[in-house]
Amino acid sequence: MTREQRLAKLRGIAARRILVIDGAMGTMIQRHHLDEAGYRGERFKDWPRDVKGNNDLLSVTQPDIIRDIHAQYLAAGADIIETNTFNSTSISLADYGMEALAYELNVAGARLAREAADAAEAADPSRPRYVAGALGPTNRTASISPVVTDPGFRNVDFDELRGAYAEQTRGLIDGGADVLLVETVFDTLNAKAALFAVEEVLEERGLDLPVMISGTITDRSGRTLSGQTTEAFWNSLRHVRPFSIGLNCALGADLMRPYVQELARVADVPVSAYPNAGLPNEFGGYDETPAQMAQSLRSWAADGLVNIVGGCCGTTPDHIRAIAEAVKDITPRVPPVPDRAMRLSGLEPFTMAAF
Repeated sequence: MTREQRLAKLRGIAARRILVIDGAMGTMIQRHHLDEAGYRGERFKDWPRDVKGNNDLLSVTQPDIIRDIHAQYLAAGADIIETNTFNSTSISLADYGMEALAYELNVAGARLAREAADAAEAADPSRPRYVAGALGPTNRTASISPVVTDPGFRNVDFDELRGAYAEQTRGLIDGGADVLLVETVFDTLNAKAALFAVEEVLEERGLDLPVMISGTITDRSGRTLSGQTTEAFWNSLRHVRPFSIGLNCALGADLMRPYVQELARVADVPVSAYPNAGLPNEFGGYDETPAQMAQSLRSWAADGLVNIVGGCCGTTPDHIRAIAEAVKDITPRVPPVPDRAMRLSGLEPFTMAAF
């Protein structure tokens, strides 16, 4: 099956049933209790900085662990698995002095996911499995000053982000990603740089890969970190014509529902949702059980709010298995056909209906 045939099949599947995306990579890595030496491996044993916590590096130093995590999520029922590349931009890797490894880590992360997805599909050819190349938000924000006393200061600009995301996108494509996922968006300007870079690379490669976007409502204010409401966030990015728009991270299912419902009302594309397993407890863990999450996401599906579901921080293959089982018999949301209007956004949405 060619790449074009696979992607046409993905769109067809999305119209027939709710798709399942995987759960947390970091949560699963933590179960291995790797020490500094475990992260370094032989290749980086003499690296001048600490690297423990650089989970993306494990695609090179501990590939069997990452491949096995992907395999566990696929066995649990995931249709789409995310690459272990959330922080694989030169900007984020600068914390470890590993900027030069950005392209390599993206290729490696995508290849491991591709191998796991291909193995699962070979075992059951009736069920295609897809690799989503994960492009995280970086550890900088183009819209907000990190210096309280200097609100005009920025520690990154659009072109820096654009360049870093272009490098990441090339690596993900070369490693075999089917879909490109700009996720955990807390600053829409960062996301715009990522999406601009993605479009540039797809044009230079002559490709037409689906692009998924997933934002993050950071607290009960109902806004992203850069201040946008859910509808304003959609208005800011709808011109990209993404395969899907959605929300992930930050909140558990109970608190995320109102914002998913708002996206379901306004977005004329599939809606995705992969919440955390509740809010972090006093020990930094997550307490929401697979059954609790499955019940919540089933109610969203039954109410016609979602097309793609899964889990973020604190979720495991057990969570994904329960979620997949809970939504398997529910018809996916039918995107609305919006009235013709001019839709703008600042922090709030603005709609001017056609006369």
